[in-house]
Amino acid sequence: MEDRSIENMDGTIRSLSNRHVQMIAIVGTISTGLFLGAGTTISATGPSVIFIYAIMGLFFFFLLRALGEMLYFDSNSHTFVSFITRYLGDTAGRFAGWTYWIGILFACMAELTAVSTYVQYWLPGLPAWLIEVAVLGLLTLLNLTAARLFGETEFWLAMIKIIAIISLVVTGIIMVAANAKTPVGHASLSNFTGSFSLLQKGKYAFFTAFPIVFFSFAGIEFVTITIGEDKNPKKVIKKAVNETLLRILLFYIATLAVIMCVIPWGKITSGTSPFVQVFKIAGFNAVASVFNFVVLTAAASSLNSGIFSAGRHFFQLAEEAPKDSFLKKHFAKISANGVPAAGIVISVALMLIAPIMSFSSTAIEVFGTVAGATSNMYILVYVLALLAHRKYRESSDFMAAGFKMPFYKLSSPLTIALFLVIFFSLFFIQADVFGASLAASWALLFGGWCWLTEKHKSANPRLSN
Repeated sequence: MEDRSIENMDGTIRSLSNRHVQMIAIVGTISTGLFLGAGTTISATGPSVIFIYAIMGLFFFFLLRALGEMLYFDSNSHTFVSFITRYLGDTAGRFAGWTYWIGILFACMAELTAVSTYVQYWLPGLPAWLIEVAVLGLLTLLNLTAARLFGETEFWLAMIKIIAIISLVVTGIIMVAANAKTPVGHASLSNFTGSFSLLQKGKYAFFTAFPIVFFSFAGIEFVTITIGEDKNPKKVIKKAVNETLLRILLFYIATLAVIMCVIPWGKITSGTSPFVQVFKIAGFNAVASVFNFVVLTAAASSLNSGIFSAGRHFFQLAEEAPKDSFLKKHFAKISANGVPAAGIVISVALMLIAPIMSFSSTAIEVFGTVAGATSNMYILVYVLALLAHRKYRESSDFMAAGFKMPFYKLSSPLTIALFLVIFFSLFFIQADVFGASLAASWALLFGGWCWLTEKHKSANPRLSN
């Protein structure tokens, strides 16, 4: 078969096909949290959590449409953060770029720790650090080889997630149709609809579920990072983004609804995955091992995507650095394989902190707190991206016939407002106050440093060259 890969001006290669990007979009939609955290959201909120997923899914769709509109205009950008620099200036761009990259590193380290835990289910005597180093080494080699190999790996990892979710939905529907007897009654639609109330657990429980659901969708924008290496970006970005709502309806809302039909929502606990509960009720005795395999592949997929993303983001940071800077000279490079190898290597090198931390329980606890704070900072980066989109709309770059964000005059300000409300709501949730305070402190201190640095450059033009 003829190789139709196209080389970009910067040396990267457009080797990802439509099927790769569509599956990567699914990977971004389905997080490990769906498999492990569904019980927490259901038990905390009740059946009304369906509406929260629908609302948050709609606004994340608007976020993707905003990013998609800018990428449709310039599909050579490797990250959406480049638009923040272009339309909001160097201060906002530097803050968003480094903040997002650091957030990716912490997310990857968390997934790496999770991978070692899942592997130890079968090999309990194997040290966590050894598993983490081996997995990280394998995925790094994969990412350094070619973008196409990364895409192929993600395609099959996504397939495992899809099979697991469709299996649960089909199993649940059959059980409900047969009114199957369960240890807690019968599988029935009435388990979900009976005595339904929007505020089943009260107003506080309902509104504090919004941040939980928000973070289950965080990372959904990953598909936009692949567009710079896709063979047919303008066609693919439309399909990948527009099908996001359908994926959310199938993978989240349908799944949660089926779970609550099989098991009365009041019987679902936060400590057990409802996936495991449903399959056990259905008589699938090997569920523990199979489910462990599914979450292992989900975590490995997230880690793989994180390495891909971190390398591109660091390359973008190096590209935007001053001409004679160390960063520009050593990291704004593309390897012969068409990948930002230096950016990938430096990112992975810092991820090795995770295996080191595995020797200390105190270090792991501190890491968990800081990782939570970095997740909170994603909200600020999303808001900056949405503000950059508004500036794009006002600029001469705006494509009136492009892939436009729907209902822009209403959807854009509402999405920005909702994301800001979610960020500030964290200060009123006891478990999130410390993490939110760290995120706010980072925004003030690092944001202030970025502003002072750019101001100093403006006063000394030679520093910008």
